[in-house]
Amino acid sequence: MNLPRVSIQTHDFDVSAELAALRAHDKRVGAVCSFVGTVRDRNAAPARSGGLAAPADDTVASMELEHYPGMTEKSIEAMIDAAMVRFDIFGARVIHRVGLLAPLDQIVLVAVTSAHRGESFQACEFLMDYLKTQAPFWKKEETARGARWVDARVSDDAALARWGIASANA
Repeated sequence: MNLPRVSIQTHDFDVSAELAALRAHDKRVGAVCSFVGTVRDRNAAPARSGGLAAPADDTVASMELEHYPGMTEKSIEAMIDAAMVRFDIFGARVIHRVGLLAPLDQIVLVAVTSAHRGESFQACEFLMDYLKTQAPFWKKEETARGARWVDARVSDDAALARWGIASANA
């Protein structure tokens, strides 16, 4: 059975099962690299739009993620295609959750297989940098002060720029 390369879902994912499925039956695989992003209880990085960081006492009670169905999957598929061309990798899997999430919940899994660790590490980091700036997701945090939309960060744009890609959102 072939796994889809991209899944947008409300339910949680099992990292171990996903990694096992990604590398299953591929004897070429010598490296599997993965990144799991989780919901933090605070958002203290400056926003790209020049907005101020959240106050230190402004903890995040929950985060709601929205996406544009169809467009989001297509965008992430294109990111994976770009990684496949740029790096010597065998496979990739991106799972991104949407809906209401709480601190400690898993949000995203990016996993990559290759013959050697260097390509897997680079491709995984490339995909995550691309995902943070280019994928059409919208995040809203709920705090004691009320709800607020999360702006993209300057540091995310800089991470993407090191791959020679300018953020379309800058």
